[in-house]
Amino acid sequence: MSTASSSGQQPPRRPSKRSRLDSPAIDDADIFLVAVLQKLRNGTFIIPSTGERSRRNFSLRTPSAATPDGSPDGRLGDDVFWPVLDEDLCTAERLAAAAHNCKATLVRMWRWLNSDEGHGLLKCTLAYVLGSLFTFWPPLMQLLGSREGKHITATITVYFHPARTIGSMLEAVVISIIAVAYAETICMLSMGIGFAVGGKLGLLWLSHIMVLVFFIGGGLGFVGWVKQRLNQPLVNVACTLASIAIISIVTKENVVQRAVFDDTKIVQVLKMLLFGISITFAVNVLLWPKSARHILRDGMTTASTTLGDMLSMITRGFLTGSEDELLGDGFAKCSDDWTEVYARMNKTLREAKFEHYFLGHEHVYQLDKQVFKSLEGLAQSIGGLRSSAYTQFTLMKETGAEPQASGTLSPGSTVFSPTLTRSLSWMLKRGNSNGLSVIDESPLEEGDGNVGPLDRVVAYPPPGHLDISSRTFRTPSDIFELFIALLGPSMKSIAFTLSEILKEPPFGGSPNYNNITVNDHFRQSLTDAVNLYNGARTTGLMELYKSIELDRSRSEKIQADFEEVAAACGHFSFSLQALGEEMHRYLDALDELKLAVEDEKRSWHWLHFWIKLPCLRFWKASPVSDEEDREREPLIRPIRKSAVPKGIPDAMISRRDSFAWDAAPQSSKVVRTMSQRALKSLRILARDDIRFGLKVGFGAALWALLAFLPHTQPIYMHWRGEWGLLSFMIVCSMTVGASNTTGYARFLGTIMGATCAIINWNISSGDPIPLFFLGWLVSVAAFYVILVVGNAPMGRITLLAYNVSTLYAYSMSLKILPDDQDDEDDGAPPLIFEIVKHRVLAVMAGILWGLIICRVVWPISARKKFKEGLSVFYLQMGLIWKRGPLAVLLHGSRPYTYLKTGEQAALQRYSSRLESLRKSASAEFSLRGPFPGDSMGRVMKSTRRILDAFHAMSLVEQRRLLYKPGGHHLSEGERVLLALTSQERRVLCDRICHVFQVLASSLMMEYPLTDAIPSIQGSRDRLLGRIYAIRKEVAAMGERQKEKERETQETERKRERRGSGGSLTGVGVGGITKGASAGDLAASSTASAAAAAAAAGPITVVTGTAKPVNGGTQSVSTNGSYFTSAAAKSTSSSTTSLIGLLLPPGTVVEERDYALLYAYALITNQVGQELKEVEREIERLYGVLDERDMLLQ
Repeated sequence: MSTASSSGQQPPRRPSKRSRLDSPAIDDADIFLVAVLQKLRNGTFIIPSTGERSRRNFSLRTPSAATPDGSPDGRLGDDVFWPVLDEDLCTAERLAAAAHNCKATLVRMWRWLNSDEGHGLLKCTLAYVLGSLFTFWPPLMQLLGSREGKHITATITVYFHPARTIGSMLEAVVISIIAVAYAETICMLSMGIGFAVGGKLGLLWLSHIMVLVFFIGGGLGFVGWVKQRLNQPLVNVACTLASIAIISIVTKENVVQRAVFDDTKIVQVLKMLLFGISITFAVNVLLWPKSARHILRDGMTTASTTLGDMLSMITRGFLTGSEDELLGDGFAKCSDDWTEVYARMNKTLREAKFEHYFLGHEHVYQLDKQVFKSLEGLAQSIGGLRSSAYTQFTLMKETGAEPQASGTLSPGSTVFSPTLTRSLSWMLKRGNSNGLSVIDESPLEEGDGNVGPLDRVVAYPPPGHLDISSRTFRTPSDIFELFIALLGPSMKSIAFTLSEILKEPPFGGSPNYNNITVNDHFRQSLTDAVNLYNGARTTGLMELYKSIELDRSRSEKIQADFEEVAAACGHFSFSLQALGEEMHRYLDALDELKLAVEDEKRSWHWLHFWIKLPCLRFWKASPVSDEEDREREPLIRPIRKSAVPKGIPDAMISRRDSFAWDAAPQSSKVVRTMSQRALKSLRILARDDIRFGLKVGFGAALWALLAFLPHTQPIYMHWRGEWGLLSFMIVCSMTVGASNTTGYARFLGTIMGATCAIINWNISSGDPIPLFFLGWLVSVAAFYVILVVGNAPMGRITLLAYNVSTLYAYSMSLKILPDDQDDEDDGAPPLIFEIVKHRVLAVMAGILWGLIICRVVWPISARKKFKEGLSVFYLQMGLIWKRGPLAVLLHGSRPYTYLKTGEQAALQRYSSRLESLRKSASAEFSLRGPFPGDSMGRVMKSTRRILDAFHAMSLVEQRRLLYKPGGHHLSEGERVLLALTSQERRVLCDRICHVFQVLASSLMMEYPLTDAIPSIQGSRDRLLGRIYAIRKEVAAMGERQKEKERETQETERKRERRGSGGSLTGVGVGGITKGASAGDLAASSTASAAAAAAAAGPITVVTGTAKPVNGGTQSVSTNGSYFTSAAAKSTSSSTTSLIGLLLPPGTVVEERDYALLYAYALITNQVGQELKEVEREIERLYGVLDERDMLLQ
């Protein structure tokens, strides 16, 4: 908590409904405490850049705010517009303002053109005009021959635009080569089959059928299958290029229809594809090249700084209790910046992989990825801090209004604001000399001459003379106040050290991103800061729970509330500790990356393809390490998952197909076997990806049939049927909603592009030079929409429509079409309106045909897929949680987290696909009404938060598996606590799983819920009460153990005073028989314990622990001390009988052992709250069943 300024101004107060400082209930003693405690003293902190320890005043830095006009000093810049229409201005001033605004416009435009977006726009327009030269410049036109379609060269520059990184360009080149090779293969085979079957054998009709079925239906169907299967932007573009090549050669050229083999068009298309790709690659590499490696490291620097700012604001908000800190514009901007830079890093990491592999830096890529993963871990830990802070604010809101609700103050409440009450609590606790000795706090600065308006109170008695024996906690907010007083300085100190490390740029600035600057003092500073914090945390939490025990007369509900607040405090402190451990991984990754960059070793092991071939494994001279295996990851992701969630899983479908046969064992085994085999074969056709590929091929074959029938071939040629077929391939999407969205964008873009073509043709009168310049202007607008606005489909389709209309019209105006080309569009002057009309009508027909195929032939409804996918998603999350977080840590010598390897990524991937389905479902029309996109959006938002909670719980378990050396992932104390709370956690897990299943069923069936949905809160309160009872009893047993030790010591001293080692007679204090030696004393104690245990009931030993049977009780004793095997006294409370666990002597339960249960309690609370939000949304949609409803009709 930052100290107050020298002016004595108090820190900002947290919103509260409590009485303010001006309340008449404040007396002079209270004013004294307020004046002395206006600021929380600073603890010892580590300066990370030097490793020095300091105790001076410091504050958690925040990001510098810019002035409203954007200039750091507030002065008006040369790009700021002046008012022109102000009534107070004269004519001369208006003219001067107008002239300045023109200059400001030019300045802004010039600065934007010098930015990355401006460079990308200029590169794209340059590549487009270079591609259009193959239509306008005769020497380049002659390179492509006399066939039409030379505008495809410019089309390729639009699809594979150069405004991308070098790594992305390399990936685009690889994918385009594969697409071109596939298209050329299909074209060559179709011509070969037509020539062999139709020409040589004279079976022209058979050759047409084979071409339609295998090369158009099968070839284009496979293109559609790959497109939806991979679901990558570059793959989608490559599929479009392959479709253009196949459609242009197989359907438009008469060579296939006439069963002749003519490779002229094939060679021309190959040239256009190669020229277009070469132009784009050259512009990308030679003009303002963008390195994905540099962008990635620049993003890492930005991410590190942003995380440091977020850490400072979260910690400061938690310490001051000000929710405004996390709700303000500063934190929102940092959060948005992190989201943006994370998406950019995630994208450029894959692109940087191509650059690293091309340059031979395979090992550097792995280390770059490791740094990225460490930043992910830091972000997740900071997210845990934010969640803990929000939990604090929520609890304070729940309890803040309680005093005013009754109109009077309770005995344990206070009239101070929460911030001031925390200071009072701190002052009260200073009566304990052991309070904060670990962090060696500095005294209040005596040099502050200006303390404030309350200087007059310095004559009051010092706080140490105050009586705090009656200090009790009546509200959970009091616990927060004491927690901040005890751990506030140490938390502020470690947050300062961590944030300063993050704010230090790890990489050099442009263009020296290979200069990795890691301060040599960071590691030691981090270690010292974490050690200081760990010591203060242990002491502070123990002191906190000692204070809670001052008042034990609470109901179970109040006990649960208190334990919930304690969980929030403990989890925040634990999350801060875990953040320090994550910072070690971050520094380790940076050090390894620095060594690898300085080494400059190159290798191209990914080219050793024979190592992965099973038949050539014997060529390997030595075994390959795991690191080398990771370096040989494929550059293009393999085909694994569909872009659309499957919905009902295969296991459920298989059970549906077999349960009827299982219920009839007397049926014929032969019939059953044959039926199940036939059904299994038919189930393959039921797969969404297979159906999609089949219907795309079916629709394409039917459309292309018009080009092979003698009566329809002239119509196909005249109305440009190939344009319609290409539109069909583009519009066909996996779901009906996605097809509607794509079809609308393509139609609107075609209209806009055709309109621009008509306007520019009439302005230029068909002259190439004006057309060249006007085409550049259209490309500027189109690429602005693609790159800056972010609407790539609209901008791309608009430019392509303009391109195919204008450039095609200019080609016909030169009369270079072959003599056998019979086209009504051919003539002098060309009929631009006819060309545009043919283009628009063909595109509209293709769009309509695509919508019909997607709607009629095996329709895949996005609404249905979303409903099924979300239901199965909830079932899966319920089953995962039912595994029992924390319980899996007790499974043998090889524990694991409840989230298996890859499940978290699979859940996130599934969630993103559900979000895409939700957006597609909004575009589907239904007679039942529009899709409830807003409600389902809120459901998905809660679902993502539940996923975050799942991941947070997994991180807590992973830290136990990762940071415990020697395989001892759990301490004995943690095992004790998990065993003692196993029943409550099992009930809570079952309850959460049950709620997941109820919600999934309601979503799937679209049935209303009842008001009898089981509540998670009750089970969670019982767990919190159990934790409270355990801690209370453990503390009591610790006190009893200390008392017994004191009695034993007193007995020994009395015996020594009575004689020098002689025997004693009679019975001494505490039931010790006179004449017993030290060994006899221990044996007597053990025997007494055994007798008491036998009286309580037999003991069953399980895995190193002992449990009473038939209601027997055993005692556990610790408060930082050891458990004993003494039986419970008959006077113990009912809480004692709940513990019932016997441990070997020497086992310790420390304060940090409760961190697992704290985290579990908070995360289950978050899951329960989000499930409640989902339940409310379902009730709004489907209603609620009442017990008076009559459902039977």
